[in-house]
Order: sequence, then C-alpha cells, then structure tokens
Amino acid sequence: MLIAVRGGSKRVPRKNIKPFCGTSLLELKIKQGLRIKGISEVVVSSDDDEILEVARALGVKVLRREEYYASDNVPMKEVYGHLAENLSCEHVLWAPVTSPFVKDESILECIEIYNNLENHDSVVTTRILKEYMWLDGQPLNYDPNNHPRSQDLPEINCLNFAVHILPRQLMVKRKAIIGSSFHQVVLSDIESIDIDTEFDFMIAENLYKSLTKQKKCVTI
Repeated sequence: MLIAVRGGSKRVPRKNIKPFCGTSLLELKIKQGLRIKGISEVVVSSDDDEILEVARALGVKVLRREEYYASDNVPMKEVYGHLAENLSCEHVLWAPVTSPFVKDESILECIEIYNNLENHDSVVTTRILKEYMWLDGQPLNYDPNNHPRSQDLPEINCLNFAVHILPRQLMVKRKAIIGSSFHQVVLSDIESIDIDTEFDFMIAENLYKSLTKQKKCVTI
C-alpha cells in the first residue's frame, strides 16, 4: 500500500496529521493498511519530517520525497512516475489518507478482483453520480424540455481515487494511477467522501464521530 502525503497542504494546513477524532487521517490509513491481509507492505512517501516520524513510529517503511515532487507546481504525472520509480514492489495499491471512510471489506474486494483480472489492467473505485449537469450553457446528461426525475438520470461513474491498484511498471510507464482498461468498483457515497477543504474536514470529523459512536452502541 502506498500512502503519499506531503507537508504543504494549502486548503487545510497540516491536513494529513491534523487531529482528527483523537487520531489523524495518516494514522487511520496506516493502521488500516497494517491490518488488511493481502497487503504485504505499507509505504509512506513524504517530504515532511513530522509526517515521516509518525509513519516510522507506526512501524511502516518511509520514503523521503524530494521537495520538487511535493510542490504545488509539479504536474501530477511527474509525481506518479517518481513515486512508482522509487518503489520496489510488483504491484501498487494507492490509498490516500483523505478517504477515511473506505471499509476494509471494500479494499479486500478490490484486491480480490485485481488478483483475478482478465480483461483489465487495473482496479479503480468510483461512485455513481446522478445530478443535473451543464457545461458551457448546455445540458450534459438530460433533456431540460423533458425533465426527468433524478433517479431516472443516467448513471455516471466518477473516479473518487479512494483505492487504485495497478502494476508498478504500468504506473511507471503511464505516469498515472489508472490503466487504460480499468475495472470499476463502486463505493457508497460515504466511502467516497474525499477531504479537500476545511468544510470537508469538519463534515468528515463529525460523521466519523457519529459512526464510531454507533458502533459502540449495544442493542438489547
């Protein structure tokens, strides 16, 4: 499992190790990777000393990333290529800390599907989007003159980047975490939550507290 985190998060400063329900997004993801069978190694790549120390304390492998590959200006394809070239594994499971609601079972499902791929080169997670979408003043997915119910809109699969699995050499070649022929695993709306802004962080923290509380409840 590759966990790529940088120290320079702009919209949510120190997002990856910011206190989150008594832990942090980074700790949650590392511990998830350590407990899932089928994941042989957890690797944390970062340019940040504090982040790398958290990873070391949890007993996982760390890779120091050059500052350029953690900057705001570097193209993501260069980042993906650099990360892949510095790994020694055969396969890469990309798991961002900003997706804290992905279930262990979903990751295991992705791994099982990947291990049995026949007509695809990678596995990615998506969510189903049913929204009235417009671009440049034109509707994209419905006829406004025959307005459908939202449940009747076409199912559009959106990448949520919660889990990606692909051969390392493919990641090196394409400089991407997605192959040219990928298998989609659809996640629920909750599992698809991605923390990108302060608002996202606040919502996710409150939701996490609620879900954790529910797990502790005993039904008599």
